[in-house]
Amino acid sequence: MTPPSSLDPTDEQRLVDVAVAIEAADSILTITGAGISADSGIPTYRGVGGLYNDRRTDENLSIEQALSSVTLQLRPDITWKYLWEIGRTCRAAQPNRAHQVLWAIEQWKPQAWTLTQNIDGLHRAAGSRRMIEIHGRNDRLVCMGCGAEPDMSEVFPQWQPPAAWPPRCAQCQGVLRPRVVLFGEPLPPEAVQHLHLVLAAQPAVVIVVGTTAAFPYIAQPVAEAVEDGRWTIEINPTPTALSGLVRSHFAIGAAAWFDALWQLLKARNPDLSDILD
Repeated sequence: MTPPSSLDPTDEQRLVDVAVAIEAADSILTITGAGISADSGIPTYRGVGGLYNDRRTDENLSIEQALSSVTLQLRPDITWKYLWEIGRTCRAAQPNRAHQVLWAIEQWKPQAWTLTQNIDGLHRAAGSRRMIEIHGRNDRLVCMGCGAEPDMSEVFPQWQPPAAWPPRCAQCQGVLRPRVVLFGEPLPPEAVQHLHLVLAAQPAVVIVVGTTAAFPYIAQPVAEAVEDGRWTIEINPTPTALSGLVRSHFAIGAAAWFDALWQLLKARNPDLSDILD
């Protein structure tokens, strides 16, 4: 059966093969990076306000320095200035078809998981719950002094910035920070443990979307699946180090690819229309 999409004939046949693999899979792991949110209007890692394009910040720092644990300790006002810029972009965005289809696959397959590098919250906004947010969540705050966890709405009423950075804890006046992993910080132990449990099940299909997979904990699950002969798919318009390793690489945007996949899966499994049209 030919998928109803605008893919070229070679990609169409490969998409059929992917659909068959997903249908047969008892477990699926999808790994997502910034590219999955590009169709939601969120620039990829090297595009947020141009700050990641080897440009210095207003303070003559690299963005990696500005968003580091060291700068947060010494100059939290600088770190917060750029965290707020990123957060403002994320808050204005809505989930796209790729996020929606991953939610639908989660509803269909009880052992479908998403490992995301993103802190934009779009997977969660689309309804996904079986997620490992390996870099944390941009919508949660914690006080660096007393550990209090105030609601965002209390700290930023109507999403307005405070009179001065950084925001302060109402209980102890300590500096508040979002629960995200900054440069130079370790990954959350609970997220790492959760990832190990998912990987121990050896997902039959591993899909990697919109990431250069520069971090070992992103590339390793793909490499292990390749070595084991399990299904591996990459969706990324730009070739990466994984492109020559995976079984199938699609040089296409995430929203278009997932829409084509879901249309094909619905054609083969009509009951899926009850989950997502």
